[in-house]
Amino acid sequence: MAESSVNHFIIAEHFITIIFKDTRWNNMGLLRSFEPFRTDEAPKDGSEFFQLTVDDTLQPIREGRERIRKFDTGNGETVVDYLADGGYQYIIKDIKGGECCLLQANKDFSDCRCALNGNYDMRCFGLNNALMLIFAFAGSRKDTLLIHASLVRNNGYGYAFIAKSGTGKSTHVSLWLRYIPGCDLMNDDNPIVRIIDGEPFIFGGPWSGKTPCYRQVKARLGAITRIDRAPENSIEKLPPIEAFASFLPSCSSMKWDNEIFHAICDTVTKVIETTPIYTLHCLPDEEAARLCYKTISK
Repeated sequence: MAESSVNHFIIAEHFITIIFKDTRWNNMGLLRSFEPFRTDEAPKDGSEFFQLTVDDTLQPIREGRERIRKFDTGNGETVVDYLADGGYQYIIKDIKGGECCLLQANKDFSDCRCALNGNYDMRCFGLNNALMLIFAFAGSRKDTLLIHASLVRNNGYGYAFIAKSGTGKSTHVSLWLRYIPGCDLMNDDNPIVRIIDGEPFIFGGPWSGKTPCYRQVKARLGAITRIDRAPENSIEKLPPIEAFASFLPSCSSMKWDNEIFHAICDTVTKVIETTPIYTLHCLPDEEAARLCYKTISK
């Protein structure tokens, strides 16, 4: 008889349960970045953010589904189906086109199941991407955003830097770490923003891109700054409408699901109302870091 395991985690102060139905191929070896978030405390009734059961016997739903779209994440293609019960089905592929994960979720993403496929790397890729999807969309109804950003902390505040991949988020944060005293890296790719009692907070998480920075840390959100490469350094604070348009593309969302997308937009609005948003036009140099710090720091 195959062994199963139940694992509990607290991520951005949300309780998460991951169940492996058969640990021969699927186990916590696929989720090493989750270990800093592990808890021995089981979630109380009604407090669980979501539960994911990993079960390779799961079969795709073929009847009553509607193909919504295919989208390229930059690391592979994901196929999305809308199910008759209001939930979703995803097929997550890697950059070579291999099918790594079949994911099925209920309407609010609180109860999900997935089957993994392939070698260790494929299973690791599929499971981590499935968890990112679930976290982002379960969070839509709980004032929680999974964002694409590099995050540095200074004086108790978290400062998030957003930009298209390759534009210089991590480079700018590295300049803060080098030249601004008292800074530490909270996350380098996918931090989490939450509105708690009307206040914006930002958290480290188990996804951090190429930089292994998986920290159970929390800070008051101080500012969000978009990096824009330029021939000289300057910075501007954005008015609300521009701030919204600048920040929204950095948030994981499903534009084809009106309920989830509108909930994410509502949370983005709450962030804009409580947090200054800037654009930093800059060179990758010390002067840019010091100008930014002087302007946005609390």
